[in-house]
Amino acid sequence: MYRKDLQVRNIVLIGMPSAGKSTVGVIIAKNLGMNFIDTDVLIQTRQGRLLQEILDTEGTESFLEIEEEAILSMDCSNTVIATGGSVVYGRKAMEHLKQNGLVIYLHIAMETVYTRLRNLKTRGVVLSKGQTLEDIYRERVPLYEKYAGIKLDCSNNSIEDTLEDTLEAVKREFGR
Repeated sequence: MYRKDLQVRNIVLIGMPSAGKSTVGVIIAKNLGMNFIDTDVLIQTRQGRLLQEILDTEGTESFLEIEEEAILSMDCSNTVIATGGSVVYGRKAMEHLKQNGLVIYLHIAMETVYTRLRNLKTRGVVLSKGQTLEDIYRERVPLYEKYAGIKLDCSNNSIEDTLEDTLEAVKREFGR
């Protein structure tokens, strides 16, 4: 239905960990006949280790450099890209993603993050020493809003609702 209009453009999903970027992203790709990339999986594959291992051994700053390098290496079109929550710290990475992509911010309230995010210590969430989940939320939300072409409030949504809202936003953007 939308594929013809999306042949060259990517759909880039940004937001906090647990917003549903990866889950919704793969379903959107299937529904629209597009490719799918999860940048967290891309990083793990390139590095040969889990995100949490990279963070534990290399530290936050090195991880962010690895993440930006992985994003800058991507050359794709007709792809749904689910990003890691920390991607917005990389200005060059975000500019690269925006060049050929519609950036959709899946916004969730802090309370929703707490409800959904259960495995903070092993999930590969970029937290500097002494930083709390609330700290990164306050730090990232303005960056998500800065880079977003579309912002969807998904705080009270099920995955199905977020999927439907995202597909509707894509439909409106591409006029179909």
